[in-house]
Amino acid sequence: MSLFLECINGQPVERPPIWFMRQAGRYLSEYRNTRKRAGSFLDLCYNSELATEVTLQPIDRFGFDAAILFADILLVLDALGVNVQFVEGQGPLLDPVKNKKDIEKINNAGQIHEKLSPVYETVKKLKKQLPKDVPLIGFAGAPWTLATYLINGKGEQGSLTAKKFLIENNEEFEEIINILTDATIEYLIMQIKSGADVIKIFDSWAGALNADMVLRYSLNPIKKIVSKIKKKHPSIPFIVFPRSVNTIYSNFSNEEYFDVLAVDQFLDRKWIANNIQPKKIIQGNLDPIFLTQSKEVLFEELKKVTEDFKNYPYVFNLGHGITPDAKLENVELVVDYIKRTKF
Repeated sequence: MSLFLECINGQPVERPPIWFMRQAGRYLSEYRNTRKRAGSFLDLCYNSELATEVTLQPIDRFGFDAAILFADILLVLDALGVNVQFVEGQGPLLDPVKNKKDIEKINNAGQIHEKLSPVYETVKKLKKQLPKDVPLIGFAGAPWTLATYLINGKGEQGSLTAKKFLIENNEEFEEIINILTDATIEYLIMQIKSGADVIKIFDSWAGALNADMVLRYSLNPIKKIVSKIKKKHPSIPFIVFPRSVNTIYSNFSNEEYFDVLAVDQFLDRKWIANNIQPKKIIQGNLDPIFLTQSKEVLFEELKKVTEDFKNYPYVFNLGHGITPDAKLENVELVVDYIKRTKF
């Protein structure tokens, strides 16, 4: 078993395994070159040859301990028939759902696989080409985060449009969450059948929800997804990332079905070490901004992170995705530093 799988399965390990969110991305010149060959971002996601290529690029360059499938959380919405576009300089733009008639158009969770078949093909290719000691992480967006894009029509700070819809059209909102939950279960089961070793669920906009809403619309749908899949695939570990939910992380750490809890950079590390680590393997929480700083500044922050988390096994990662302005020499520094860190 690989170092990464040993760690997240609760087995003793000599050092933290390391991988980065968005480790295949624009900070790499080889990624930018492949992206040009693909055409659009969606074309890259649906081209299994090129998606395999970019997934492997950071493994080849840095020697990360795990690979994460190159795809996007919005592919599920695209497969449900939503018009999804990625516009340079603006990010994703969607035709928003505004009423029950719009919801009826996407209520076909069991019919997503034809559209998503290139993603499953990428998983199969990666399992053949990855080093044996580098497991593959599949992933999906959580229902709430998908719902924010579906209702807002784009990424929106605070997700106010989606929150208003949740309150003012709660019956319709519940229906949306149920459709997205069912579609995500379908999608992740196929990733597992295709060869994914681990699954991560990203609730990137969970922090926009009030505390009681987090439990109902972030935690509960994710719990339903994980528990249903684990009935069919009990040995598949799940990483759950409810970004920016503050102390509600404690509620997530109490869930037995969640194997790893990814933590963002906004949580106090000592609080994490005292309240989360004794109960759950954690992953995180270096602020990506430190990868843009001087080596001296980065090194000092690395020492703080590893010192605060040293009492329990954990997965070293960022508090959010690596940014396009990250310095390659800093990524190399972090990987080298963590590979020399001993528990």
